[in-house]
Amino acid sequence: MIGAVSSVGILYGVFHLLRLFGAGAAVDGLNILENPANQLRMVNQWDNIDGSIERGYAGKSIFYEDNKITSDLERIRDYARLLASSGINAISINNVNVHKYETMLITPEYLPDVARLADIFRAYGIKLFLSVNYASPLEIGGIATADPLDPSVRQWWRNAASEVYTAIPDFGGFLVKADSENRPGPFTYGRNHAEGANMLAEALEPHDGIVIWRCFVYNCKQDWRDRKTDRARAAYDHFNPLDGQFKENVILQVKNGPIDFQVREPISPLLGAMPATNQVIEFQITQEYTGQQRHVCYLVPQWKEVLDFDTHLKGEGSTVKRIVDGSLHGNRYSGFAAVSNIGNDANWTGHLLAQANLYGYGRLAWNPELSSEQIAEEWIRMTFGGDADLVDAILRLLMDSWVFMRRIRLRLV
Repeated sequence: MIGAVSSVGILYGVFHLLRLFGAGAAVDGLNILENPANQLRMVNQWDNIDGSIERGYAGKSIFYEDNKITSDLERIRDYARLLASSGINAISINNVNVHKYETMLITPEYLPDVARLADIFRAYGIKLFLSVNYASPLEIGGIATADPLDPSVRQWWRNAASEVYTAIPDFGGFLVKADSENRPGPFTYGRNHAEGANMLAEALEPHDGIVIWRCFVYNCKQDWRDRKTDRARAAYDHFNPLDGQFKENVILQVKNGPIDFQVREPISPLLGAMPATNQVIEFQITQEYTGQQRHVCYLVPQWKEVLDFDTHLKGEGSTVKRIVDGSLHGNRYSGFAAVSNIGNDANWTGHLLAQANLYGYGRLAWNPELSSEQIAEEWIRMTFGGDADLVDAILRLLMDSWVFMRRIRLRLV
């Protein structure tokens, strides 16, 4: 018998039982209690409405084509089931770099199609989010400013949020990239990120929505030879002084390292440095710096190294995984986010073994205590069967790939 406090819990229970069957585990006398360690387990699609995918290495978008939302909903349904089977419960369906047409996803022109996607993901326990353009009031709202303290701007966002929730009552909220890599943000108006994020949080608050605000903020125009500006400190310098100033329904999304998903870099100093602010950690499933999905690179060992790092913030045992699951500081919201690696290729990820990264991310977000080997072996057995020699060969290939990639990058540096 599978029991849970919700229908979504039953779904996860069914998938867990199927996982045991698929991995060839003994199922006699089962007595398992499973709960996810992290509240938010999210994938970020970097899909553009023209059908392209930023940092995508597995074909075109399954969501968009020709500046429209696709009518091929079966592929979306398959993806929703795929994500739910590994424990994912949230998705943002468009690139954080929000351009002209994507800006209009929150308008009546596109909302009916967005709502149809939300219906599909809802059936699998996944909440839908949208990346929004901070300058929307200026670009599509007919207002001369996007100043977060301007009353007309605040009212515009309240109206926009109400329209979204009328179409999608359980809409998750907004994902925002602001003041980074030429994207608009509150800095334009002499405001800080707390003031910018809180304006959106205020609009979403009556609907129980959340704002996920990315902390990837730095001066992308700086001369790399200028040693006076430390890019690795940028996110910390911008956000740490604002601890405690964000509304309760704001979550800061912090990359695992202080630069940009590099193969080798230290833990982001911002993780854990804002105890009065909700945080989620951001990983990159797509292989931007790790072979561009043309080569094997199993990323779970990298993520495990980050999560198991002990910050000693509150003495021994103050690991990153305890920061991001909310248990160290008692934050209301917490969890994982990651950049997806799927496209419309028949096998989803282009390189077949890259599927292990998508599956591994979901499993690690659910239970960070799982080992890299355990997750890899689960995926191998469910994908290729249980032949011992085959399982051993692919397991060694996956586990060695990360060691090899690390050595290559160190030699290049």
